[in-house]
Amino acid sequence: MPSDTARTGLDGVVQAAKAAGERGLPPVHLWNPPHCGDIDIRIARDGVWFHEGTPIGREALVRLFSTILRRDPDGFHLVTPVEKMKITVEDAPFVAVRVDRDGEVLRFLTNVGDTVEAGPDHAIRVEEDPATGEPRPYVHVRRGLEALIARPVFYELVEMATERDTEGGPRFGVASNGAWFQVGPA
Repeated sequence: MPSDTARTGLDGVVQAAKAAGERGLPPVHLWNPPHCGDIDIRIARDGVWFHEGTPIGREALVRLFSTILRRDPDGFHLVTPVEKMKITVEDAPFVAVRVDRDGEVLRFLTNVGDTVEAGPDHAIRVEEDPATGEPRPYVHVRRGLEALIARPVFYELVEMATERDTEGGPRFGVASNGAWFQVGPA
């Protein structure tokens, strides 16, 4: 059973997020509250949010929490004007679950409802998973927060890719909003 402090902290975060969310995305980058400790919230590699080991089943609550998520040098935090609580994120906090091409723009939809247009301010990057050697693609969502691009969505990107000569040799990539992003070797 959670302590009264943890419950009060979670309830406080929910109330502050609701109040801030009524005006669009809250300005978490401007808030500098004291660190109040860790809270037992974990975002799994597949984008599922857990509280005290149980998946958070209320999609609206997950979306609400996602709006007050911030990445600081010491990790991920849920931030309100008066509280800052550290959470665990196994990979990226969001998952890109859809991509659409609209002319020269690639538009991603995340599992928490964010829409992101890839471009200079919202880069696509691909890392290699050290354990499997498979690609791990990401798109920047906002203020240092990224979405892991789901495998089927990445396959769609690969289908859209064109080959270019780069300093590292021929590479496949996709263009969006005037930027070109490498997605793999040619």
